[in-house]
Amino acid sequence: MNPYTIERFAVIGAGNMGSGIAQKIAAEGRPVTLVDLDDEKVQRGLGIIRKTLEKGVERRVFRPEQVEEILGRIHGTSDWSELDQVDLVVEAVFEDLEVKRGVFERLGEVCKPTAILATNTSSFYVKDLAAVTPHPERVIGLHYFYHPAMNRLVEVIGHAGSDPAAVAAAWAAQEAIGKTPIRSADAPGFVVNRYFVPWINESVRLLDEGVADIATIEWAAKKAFGVGMGPFQLMNVTGVPISLHAANTLGHELHGFYAPAAGLKAKVEAGGDWDYSGAPDETRYDAVADRLLGVVFYVCCQLVEEKVGTVEDTDIGALVGLRWPRGPFHMLNKVGAERARLLAEAAVGPHGLELPMLLRNAGPEGIPIKLVSLETRDEVHHVRLNRPAAMNALNQKSGLQFVNAVELARAEGGRGIVIESTGKAFVAGADVKFFVENLKRNTFEPIHDFAAAGQEVYRKLSGGPQPVVARVHGLALGGGAEMALACDWIVASPKAAFAFPETGIGIYPGLGGTQRLARRIGLPLAKWLVYTGEMLDAATARAIGLCDVVAPFAELDEAVTAALARGPLGDRPVPATAPGPEWQALWDFFSHHTVAAILAGEADTGDDPRLERAVKKVRQKSPHALLCAERVFDRGFTLPLEEALELELNGLREVFLHPDALEGMSALLEGRRPEFAALAAS
Repeated sequence: MNPYTIERFAVIGAGNMGSGIAQKIAAEGRPVTLVDLDDEKVQRGLGIIRKTLEKGVERRVFRPEQVEEILGRIHGTSDWSELDQVDLVVEAVFEDLEVKRGVFERLGEVCKPTAILATNTSSFYVKDLAAVTPHPERVIGLHYFYHPAMNRLVEVIGHAGSDPAAVAAAWAAQEAIGKTPIRSADAPGFVVNRYFVPWINESVRLLDEGVADIATIEWAAKKAFGVGMGPFQLMNVTGVPISLHAANTLGHELHGFYAPAAGLKAKVEAGGDWDYSGAPDETRYDAVADRLLGVVFYVCCQLVEEKVGTVEDTDIGALVGLRWPRGPFHMLNKVGAERARLLAEAAVGPHGLELPMLLRNAGPEGIPIKLVSLETRDEVHHVRLNRPAAMNALNQKSGLQFVNAVELARAEGGRGIVIESTGKAFVAGADVKFFVENLKRNTFEPIHDFAAAGQEVYRKLSGGPQPVVARVHGLALGGGAEMALACDWIVASPKAAFAFPETGIGIYPGLGGTQRLARRIGLPLAKWLVYTGEMLDAATARAIGLCDVVAPFAELDEAVTAALARGPLGDRPVPATAPGPEWQALWDFFSHHTVAAILAGEADTGDDPRLERAVKKVRQKSPHALLCAERVFDRGFTLPLEEALELELNGLREVFLHPDALEGMSALLEGRRPEFAALAAS
């Protein structure tokens, strides 16, 4: 059992960063104490939060009543003795080592012995702050990114003396508040700033050397990296002195290459913001882009070689934290290893740096990026999907890696397999772009092959000698819900949600969803979920048997371990009756009424509001997809599972080649309501 149970949060520092962290915690339904030196600073922080939330109301992110609910979960105080029962404290004061040390000395005095103390530092070693506390093993780093109420990324940093249980508990707490955590060693810049700060600094160095003017560097950087703001605008937004401070830290700890450019020092001394107005000189694009790419390629390979972070977490940091459309290693592989070496050598060679072995040894295919990783701990294989920016949607590449990881885990034996993922979603279905591209080319075979391969690997998830547990911490949509259904056991967090939205985009579940779902919760409720696309929260999913356990984040991994101990699942009884009286009306309605009758208005709801809502949702779906799903449901339910799965697979051609499929999925990508074909009159 993990000795750290995190229910009560606190944030030290009511400035922009601290107030944003507190806002995010409260917005996710958790109480949080916001602390500063005096009441005036506390009230200023609460005012910042209210102003940010009111802007959210203007953008229709929040309703006015939600603002008051969120503020009601935040308790502001200057009395540090109120921290005596807090479980996780996040220090977010300004970047001054002695000030931070003072905070941690005080926290060590007022907090209970099991409280986890975290620093949001971006510049200092976590170990240096841990050293001033009586319990350094419970000190970690939680480095949030601006604006922390909206930016999902957080770097979780353990120092050499951190208790692994404390790190694990803090990680689970970040998942609980909707963050996407990545791991970092206790090293200068951690993962993201290690390459982001040099990207900024090199832009100023290009200006110093006269390679291009600010307008050109800004334009070229945005074009080369596909970003909305270039380095100079970003410095203006975050504060130019912050960039200087970060570069000074890296330069002092690592190498002169990282030290701040002369122009950056001069700008901070002069004060004010950068002027990036003017027309770019497009003839200088290559000179700027090549240098910036070379710097990023070098630094990212170096930090991975030093085991500061992984290839995957480095890319996730860029995608989620910096909002780059492509991660550094994705860009490296796109330009090719040979060209990446040339760019990196040209960028850092003049500083006397040698290329990392990771880059020197990269083959023609570049540096492998594990969209699906396999890690074994205590004889349990953890298969983790690592595409959080795409909500872990399955595409051909990640699907193949998933197959390979599962097969390898099966071959190695052990106590079991856990299917898990990074980010907000467990798995949000399959990559719709892949389907649309093939339908536009009138090529169905790749879609069939993708579904066939998916069905084949899903078959391997249950019924083997090792139990397989789906750790569903977030959204499980479409193919993701089907993945969970294929496992022996489903353990869900309170934030988990399940839905089968396929009929709303003109298709039906094709990775075993129609057949495993019906056998798990009963045919009538399976039809209800697929026909309506209804989203079920974790508690409701548990009530109808769609998942086996719902556990709070602090106990989620323990619940997974308990599920593994139950062993492989035998034959699960197929429900023959509704799971309870509150489900009887839905059970009876979808037992007795066909799709045609529902669409024609011939199915009597008896004025039941729940049934009325269900009928309304059914009528918004593709009629053709609904009929195809109904046929597969009814015919497959009477067959052995293997034959039923084959039936489901064989029916995909008809549903995908109907115009509703291309229309529905195109509408999804374009953010509009689909216009489905009406049923032909009989």
